Amino acid sequence: MSEIFLQDLNATHEWAREFAKTLHAPVTVALHGDLGMGKSEIARTIIRTLRGENTVVPSPTFTLVQNYDGISHFDLYRITDASELEEIGLQYAMQNDITLIEWPDVANGLLPANTIHIYISPCGKECNNTGRKLIIKQ
Repeated sequence: MSEIFLQDLNATHEWAREFAKTLHAPVTVALHGDLGMGKSEIARTIIRTLRGENTVVPSPTFTLVQNYDGISHFDLYRITDASELEEIGLQYAMQNDITLIEWPDVANGLLPANTIHIYISPCGKECNNTGRKLIIKQ
């Protein structure tokens, strides 16, 4: 487990760019955190780092999944039953792609044992009450 403090959005982008360079398929990254904590921002930065800065990365909130040539970006916020995950291709993605999952709790029983879990929360005094704290568990 590691703990990282990110002062601002620029620090978040910098961290996500470096983290992206460590990812090789198949790997699953579960992004945990409340609304507005930066899950989508981290996912977008990872995708743009690996697929090019000009890659258009819309939120998959309504489509549930977006694919980027070997990177699958899931948003499970609207999923209420784990049985729906097969229909949207989660198992296939986790076996073949770099898979980024926002709101992963509904998939807990399906996630590979080596899933990288990133817990994002507001940063306290370590960041002058701005920025984000990441707890990373592998």
